[in-house]
Amino acid sequence: MNFNLSRWCVKHRQVVYFFTVLIFIAGIFSFHSLGRSEDPNFVVRQMVISAAWPGATADEMQELVTSKLDKMVQATPDIDYITSYSRPGVSVVNVILKEQVPNSEVRKHWLEVRNYVIDHQSELPDGIYGPYFDDRFDDVYGNIYALTSDSFSKEDLRAKAEELKRQFYTVPDVSKVELIGEQPMNIYIRMSNTKLAELGLSLDSVTSAIRGETAMAATGTVDAKGDNVQIRVTGMTKALDEIRSILITQGGRTFRLGDIASVTQEYPDPPEPKMYANGKEAIGIAISMKDGGNNITLGHNLEKLTAKMQAELPLGMDLSQVANQPKVVEDSISEFTEGLYEAILIVLVVSLFSMGRQCGYVISVCIPLVLMGSFVGMYLMGIDLHKISLGALIISLGMLVDDAIVVVELMEVKMSEGMDRLEAATYAFKTNGMTLCFGTMITCASFLPIAFANSNVSEFAGSLFPVITMTLMFSWFVSQTVAPTLGYEWIRPKVIEQESYDTPFYNKFRRIIDWCLAHRKTVIAGSLTCLLGSIGLLSLVKQEFFPESVRPEVITELHLPEGAGIKESDRAMNTLMKAIDGDPDVDHYSAYIGKSSPRFILVLNPVQPRDNYAQLVTVAKDVKARERVAKKIDKIIKMELPEVTAYSKSIPLGPPKDYPVMFRVSAPTADLCRTYAAKVRDEMEKNPNVTMTIFDWMEKAPAVKIEIDNDRLKQLGLTRSTVASVLYANVSGYSFAQYYDGDQIRPLVFQLDKKDRNSLSDMEAITIPTASGSIPLSQVARITPTMENNMIWRRNLQPTITIGADVGKGVTGNDVAKTIWKDMEGLRESLPPGVTIAIDGPLESSTQATQYLLGPIPGMLVLMLILLMFQMKDIRKLFVILATAPLCITGIALGLLLFNAPMGVMAEVGSFALIGTVIRNSMVIIQQIDLHEEAGMTPYEAVVEASLVRFRPIMLAALTTILGLVPMFASPFWNAMAIAMACGLTGATALTLLFLPTLYCTVFRIKSTRSKNRSDLM
Repeated sequence: MNFNLSRWCVKHRQVVYFFTVLIFIAGIFSFHSLGRSEDPNFVVRQMVISAAWPGATADEMQELVTSKLDKMVQATPDIDYITSYSRPGVSVVNVILKEQVPNSEVRKHWLEVRNYVIDHQSELPDGIYGPYFDDRFDDVYGNIYALTSDSFSKEDLRAKAEELKRQFYTVPDVSKVELIGEQPMNIYIRMSNTKLAELGLSLDSVTSAIRGETAMAATGTVDAKGDNVQIRVTGMTKALDEIRSILITQGGRTFRLGDIASVTQEYPDPPEPKMYANGKEAIGIAISMKDGGNNITLGHNLEKLTAKMQAELPLGMDLSQVANQPKVVEDSISEFTEGLYEAILIVLVVSLFSMGRQCGYVISVCIPLVLMGSFVGMYLMGIDLHKISLGALIISLGMLVDDAIVVVELMEVKMSEGMDRLEAATYAFKTNGMTLCFGTMITCASFLPIAFANSNVSEFAGSLFPVITMTLMFSWFVSQTVAPTLGYEWIRPKVIEQESYDTPFYNKFRRIIDWCLAHRKTVIAGSLTCLLGSIGLLSLVKQEFFPESVRPEVITELHLPEGAGIKESDRAMNTLMKAIDGDPDVDHYSAYIGKSSPRFILVLNPVQPRDNYAQLVTVAKDVKARERVAKKIDKIIKMELPEVTAYSKSIPLGPPKDYPVMFRVSAPTADLCRTYAAKVRDEMEKNPNVTMTIFDWMEKAPAVKIEIDNDRLKQLGLTRSTVASVLYANVSGYSFAQYYDGDQIRPLVFQLDKKDRNSLSDMEAITIPTASGSIPLSQVARITPTMENNMIWRRNLQPTITIGADVGKGVTGNDVAKTIWKDMEGLRESLPPGVTIAIDGPLESSTQATQYLLGPIPGMLVLMLILLMFQMKDIRKLFVILATAPLCITGIALGLLLFNAPMGVMAEVGSFALIGTVIRNSMVIIQQIDLHEEAGMTPYEAVVEASLVRFRPIMLAALTTILGLVPMFASPFWNAMAIAMACGLTGATALTLLFLPTLYCTVFRIKSTRSKNRSDLM
């Protein structure tokens, strides 16, 4: 090689020093400018389409609305699957794109879905509200505040919350502000049935008169000499007294509404979805951050504003924070930064003690310099600081010193052998520079699967590859430029009393190598046995998708029987809140009735609104307290709420999933689906590790079918809509118009007096006003109690029930799911045509993630082969190097079993990463063999001496990598990956130093001759 980069740098040291200082300054600036978040951003490829049709049953919604919406969106390209559910009067369709769709294309797909549905909207029945589109399903409301009061009314709280909402929009980086749990007031107009009959009034005549006085009237424009002049009609009713003064004319007589009906402003009954904060009814204010914002900066700005707000609130109002994502992010970043500092300290100490003071000083400059360069790269690439990018830095830390160790150690040896400083400083680049470069590129290539897996997992953990790649490549560059420059200045030759490789330790290691080369079949067979045994041990390792987080929240979901109203959900939640109120393990809690909390963390899926659902978010004092709180909540529910199906969980890591174990059953009909879902549930409950099971829908709900006699209606001069309006007014109130109160739009609801409202038992006595007086409902209709579908979930147009289950401590959901799946083999083989049982949840996602990770491996191997061939230029050497790569498995399985760690997605990524490290070590040894042969050694001596020469740098590099991973052992997210890499590298390094020389001699047919003790053969 004509050009020697190290030589140029040593001769131009001022240039090197200048750029070193510049990188340090730029790195510090970049570090403080990087965005902060707990988890990396990833796009939830889901769109929600909803529609309402008041009065329709769940079956009617499915047939006439949901099915049509399902078929409309199926035409969209790149759809993975469609789920939908139908409830009485409500239809919701979830469109999920394939994970391979690039982020930049997601919004385009949603626009296509929106346009197609709107173009075919005429196919839906008349009277439909919507469809409405939510293509921002992944918005995260990381800051949630609760406004409470013991003395102010709900309307006062709502008005104040609206005021605070406007103020929150003034904070930089705030994207959206939404209110939760507000109870908008309705205007109720109540009359008695008797009064309607006496006055000869119909419900339609009363509501039409009121609607005419409260509706906004369009009057158009006039062209006046080229100017468009707007015509405005005033007099729209704007006050309750004006509504009371509305005149109603019937049969030549005129009545004032206030004289024949009561007009009041009241809260809805039953209520809208509610929120509680620490047991008090509250209005929530949820705030989301703009893309690219800094969570910690946003948190500080919100903290200043809320302190000002609290000081200005009226006496008796209180503003508290129930979700504080910036604080979580700050703690998470702090924890990982501490881990990074610990790893830096460990590597520095190892370097100083193992290499001596002078060499250690060089390494201690290279490490922070590489990290500063990495921060600059992250800043330029737009990669924020979060658990993935910081974890990537910690992983890189142990490996980034490898090249510097080789360079500095070789420099010290050469100087001690008498080589002048300049030649010694540049010797490593001349002999190993490109080998180390190709080895580093191969190590980086081993992370390619996580970058190109085209899945949610690769999007979530995708920053591993760019961060590790630029860190390791920059570390190689620093090792060839800064390390020799500083080594030239700081390292001085040592006085050697004996030859470097003629010590008792190296002589013993030489005898071990000689024995291995004399017993090649035994060594190769033993290595293969270890490899095969380790592969067998992998079957005993627990399987897991992603672990639980260490966040202190306990999420408790209450599912009441189908048909239960929101008041029953409210009652159940109040029972639970009273039981945990004042618990010393609880820091604070919030509850949501009729719907779930907003998505306050990206990995948590919100639940669609429904009356029989409630959610409690309890924030414990710490992780241990979290476990105690979860047990207490489960105990309370079993004792005091036996009718409720409940599930408590902590916040997961990685892409969101609802339950640890999930299966789904699809069938042509809902009843057939129920039958086999029950059988699957029974099979699941046979497993001793299953602690609870739950259906996403199953039961039918009580209903009343009113079959109207149309002929009788015609005789009485009535219509179906008249009867329906009377029933509506009798039961819950008939919303027929709107009332405008400032910026509030309040429904006008007609309702019969309470004394005239009938219960379910005497519904036949409901009176229908006619021109000749009132008649009971029984004269025009037959009333039949029945059971009907209250909810129908479908997946790809088929009714589908998902069965979820929780598992006990000490086992993973994936292992339990695999066991249950195997146990259900008989059931699966006996399914009738059209019925299917499929794996769902974490096991499905884990299996798909593994498949996606395996996809890029052929490309990774091809790239590694190309790089190896360019460097080695020999097929036999290529074979020897590739044969050593699987050796990393030998330590992985044993390590995971010893530490009781699961094999999950991140452990798989760590296993792939070890392939590059093992290949790199093999390349360095073979390169050293070539150097010895060029120096005149016999092939056998070259193999032995290369093993001795490379022993120390390889062991030092492995030691720094392993110890650098130690801080990650305490992280639930990185624990399995760190164990897999540390243990795998330990086993692979030990075997490589013995197996590779043995295999090399076997492949190249080098005869065994006992080696001599010699050390000057480098």
